[in-house]
Amino acid sequence: MIPPSGEQHELGHGDQRAVVVEVGGGLRTYSVGGRELLDGYAVDEMCRSARGQVLIPWPNRIAEGRYEFDGHNYQLPLTEPERGTAIHGFVRWSSWRAAERDDDRVVMEHLLHPQPGYPFTLLVRVEYRLAADGLTVRTTAENVGLTACPFGAGHHPYFAAPTRRVDDVVLDGEPIGSAVLDDTRAREAPWRLRIDDLTVWADEKWPYVQLFTGDPLPDVARRSLAVEPMTCPPNAFRTGESLIRLEPGGVFDATWGIAVS
Repeated sequence: MIPPSGEQHELGHGDQRAVVVEVGGGLRTYSVGGRELLDGYAVDEMCRSARGQVLIPWPNRIAEGRYEFDGHNYQLPLTEPERGTAIHGFVRWSSWRAAERDDDRVVMEHLLHPQPGYPFTLLVRVEYRLAADGLTVRTTAENVGLTACPFGAGHHPYFAAPTRRVDDVVLDGEPIGSAVLDDTRAREAPWRLRIDDLTVWADEKWPYVQLFTGDPLPDVARRSLAVEPMTCPPNAFRTGESLIRLEPGGVFDATWGIAVS
């Protein structure tokens, strides 16, 4: 029988364990010393609320799914029809393959072919690596098509609240309390963000982070905190703000991670 998230790639290093999945190339679980650091999902479940998913070729939402690039107008499928938006790109439900594999490392790969609303070709690779200092995630995307393309990227981990209430989580020295977060924050990159006793870090290619307490989602409902490294803010395909232009042969290469030492 095939699990809903496809093939499971189990990684280990010392007392660290992680599971990376075929569907979406995402991170299903990550634990240290038996403690689940992420609010993931079970092997017999579909991914819910974008947990651990890769957000390419754009993170967050594009209003009306419409944008203009190099003089051409495009219409993306509205994946949030009730809001009239296209959300989190195309690769979340696609099959990825393990291009490289070691006990503590896997490189997931996906070829994104042209499709309605995005007639461009990207070769995407995400490397997950465990080491003594924690988890490192390296994302690369190469424009293997014939024309320039618009590009953005993001990742969507949820950090488990130790008490199962995000109100008690201390974020950069301040308790979240009753604050409702669904905020895109520009940060001077590279950046580091402290979450209780963990540190989320990102290199200079991730100048934005989305913080989300999951209040409207029944399966989250303030039980975990999404910390989403992003290359651009919502609606970047429309506004052009921090939008990356990848020329044919151009490569995006960026790294973020979770420090546990």
